[in-house]
Amino acid sequence: MKKTLVILTMILGVSFVNAQAYSGKDDAKFQVGINFQENGTGLVLGYDYGMGENFSIGATTSYILGVEEVINADFVDRFDVKVRFNANLGSVMELPDNMDVYPGLNLGLKNFGGHLGTRYFFSDGFGLFAEASLPFAKYKTETLTPAEELHNQFVFSFGAVFNL
Repeated sequence: MKKTLVILTMILGVSFVNAQAYSGKDDAKFQVGINFQENGTGLVLGYDYGMGENFSIGATTSYILGVEEVINADFVDRFDVKVRFNANLGSVMELPDNMDVYPGLNLGLKNFGGHLGTRYFFSDGFGLFAEASLPFAKYKTETLTPAEELHNQFVFSFGAVFNL
């Protein structure tokens, strides 16, 4: 039993050392998770592609599943797609290779906003992410209906991230 524990510890230790959260140009990440916000929860999918040593571009899409019945939200109100720009600061902040922090901007169907996220990799291909986002400018200037507010508010997302 003791030998098994030592071997398992060594294998996990090596996988932590090899894990890399952002490797620069041509780095590719896929994220899948759940988002939490007022009046609903939903699914979020994302893809980021490394364009340079510390920046990446990508896209995210989300769909709000658990919307309260009092909000009359159809498919268009529940769905959003965004293009995004990230500044990957893990190496700048001298974080371990398996961790990254990325502030960024996003432009979607509903608004222009920003996000702040972090990724932590347990192995070379798998990790977790957490991300907070909020709108800076909404496309509709008059008062929004509760359905229109679904993608125009603070959102916290959490889930799995994969190296591609």
